[in-house]
Amino acid sequence: MDSNHQSNYKLSKTEKKLLRKQIKARHTLLRHEGIETVSYATQSLIVANGGLGNQVSRNQLLLVLEECGLVDALLMPPNKPYSCVRYTTVEESKKAYDTLNGREIVDDLGQKIILYLNFVEKAQWKELGLQALPPGLKVIEEIISSEDEKMLLESVNWTEDTDNQNFQKSLKHRRVKHFGYEFHYDNNNVDKDKPLPGGLPDICESILEKWLKAGFIKHKPDQLTINQYEPGHGIPAHIDTHSAFEDEIVSLSLGSEIVMDFKHPDGMTVPVMLPRRSLLVMTGESRYLWTHGITPRKFDTVQASKGHKSGIITSDVEDLTLNKRGIRTSFTFRKVRQTPCNCSYPLVCDSQMKEAPASFPESDKQALQLEQDYVHRVYEEIARHFSSTRHTPWPHIVEFLKALPSGSLVADIGCGNGKYLGINKELYMIGCDHSQNLVDICRERQYEAFVCDALAVPIRSGSCDACISIAVIHHFATAERRVAALQELVRLLRPGGKALIYVWAMEQEYNKKKSKYLRENRTSQGLKEEISNDTSVQELLVKQLPNVGNQDSAHSVSSINDFQDGGCNSRNVANSKLPIHTNRTSFHSQDLLVPWHLKENPGKDKRVEPFGPLGSRDPGPVFHRYYHVFCEGELEAACQTLSNISILQSYYDQGNWCVILQKV
Repeated sequence: MDSNHQSNYKLSKTEKKLLRKQIKARHTLLRHEGIETVSYATQSLIVANGGLGNQVSRNQLLLVLEECGLVDALLMPPNKPYSCVRYTTVEESKKAYDTLNGREIVDDLGQKIILYLNFVEKAQWKELGLQALPPGLKVIEEIISSEDEKMLLESVNWTEDTDNQNFQKSLKHRRVKHFGYEFHYDNNNVDKDKPLPGGLPDICESILEKWLKAGFIKHKPDQLTINQYEPGHGIPAHIDTHSAFEDEIVSLSLGSEIVMDFKHPDGMTVPVMLPRRSLLVMTGESRYLWTHGITPRKFDTVQASKGHKSGIITSDVEDLTLNKRGIRTSFTFRKVRQTPCNCSYPLVCDSQMKEAPASFPESDKQALQLEQDYVHRVYEEIARHFSSTRHTPWPHIVEFLKALPSGSLVADIGCGNGKYLGINKELYMIGCDHSQNLVDICRERQYEAFVCDALAVPIRSGSCDACISIAVIHHFATAERRVAALQELVRLLRPGGKALIYVWAMEQEYNKKKSKYLRENRTSQGLKEEISNDTSVQELLVKQLPNVGNQDSAHSVSSINDFQDGGCNSRNVANSKLPIHTNRTSFHSQDLLVPWHLKENPGKDKRVEPFGPLGSRDPGPVFHRYYHVFCEGELEAACQTLSNISILQSYYDQGNWCVILQKV
């Protein structure tokens, strides 16, 4: 309702609630998307909750919008929970504003959502333009006939005896078979001296010969993995281990199409459509340097225009819609490598790079030991220096705390030096941390704080009005422990209570903007001297131990509630060496060790950074902290495994993924 009319009209309770929701949507769009709404009528409306990001398809939204007039344009940006509609006249736009605000619709997943509309002068999104496929990547459409597809699918006997060597028993969320060589999940490799009996299925031999003769592939594979995925399942982003297989890896998609995401180490992501009966061929840079994965979801964002099959999903907001996934079966062929890899990417090649000092845990006991050695003990050693770099509160966290009702009881789980404990004097805040030395600093500052483990906080269940967890969850070494930490936060909340969670992001460049962590990259001579004094340059270079095989090419590890099969989540692999990160650079692995250079006199250093360590111009001890950096959507997916919460907000803040959840 226009503000001019509000003064002469008393709003009903329902109308007041609707107005509050509209205003909230307006503020959210401005704060997180930079979209400014206006109070007067225009031809264009922003439709909050009506977007591809929350499972509303183009056709579904158009049906509702066209009730009010002729739609001139409908812009639906990918992965966003809103869209923009432009009507041919202002009168039609006003009609939509008056009649559709508060309209309840059912999205493509059957969930009820409510639309909130606001006027905008005009809506525009920066077009990324047509990107190129990653170098060395090809998608060959209609590589086989529908008859061959049917024959291949029917040849797979998923019900055979589980004692058969080609049946993989360890997977909970998909079905998988290996031929030629068995894929070992304990070390993410194959035993090259123990081929499986029978080789590849006979039905594949003639097809491979045709591909070789036609020049689609260069080498005849000797290893095959068959995976079957239900809608909603995904595969983590990863690089197949260099030393395990030759350059060429090919994957045949049967039964249903899928969108696969390819990501360059600099953060650029290219979504690629793999049509039914198409062959994906990865060689060169796309094989060795780019990660590839499939986000676990039941709908893909695809081109709405007819005739678009394989290739890149563009960012054309006028030509995007949703496509429901079906059951997909992939036949991934590879040739086992018999010699060390000598590719052109030594920094991510396991044959050419040095080992890191720690391995990824294969049990909860080993995970705890890793956290003790590379988190707890490190923070005890660096507490004073760490505290000297953590003195400026982050604005969005301050905003959350200041918005809480006066008198609220708030727990800061992993409070560090307590910089958030005194933000809002109207709250009763209590902090806890695993580090005794950091808790001592809190007490010196007259804050209430105690020592405890974030997995077992000695506070009564349901007693907190709110909790915050800032830069804590990413220090837990397995997905199960990270979810347990989230569950512990929820346990502390009363019904209706809220929690704010921050974790370090894999994406340190987002929407073409570098995080402060990258922007503060220092290339001074002092830093060069520091590196040379601490350790060899080769040891500090960014290194990634690629995951051998993927779930599309044999890498399938059972995960909790499927969220670990997320869009770019690297699977935690037993016996894998953890890479050492180079400070102030992009991340190339999700599980890594981040160096902290300890200063002897920390009080003089007042520089502020995100959650990464500062370097020291004076050579001193170097400590390594374990991190699991989160990819887009991964924190939300982890939260969604909890049964008693709703996610109120999810956003990116200066190199961190953030969620506000509420206990229901």
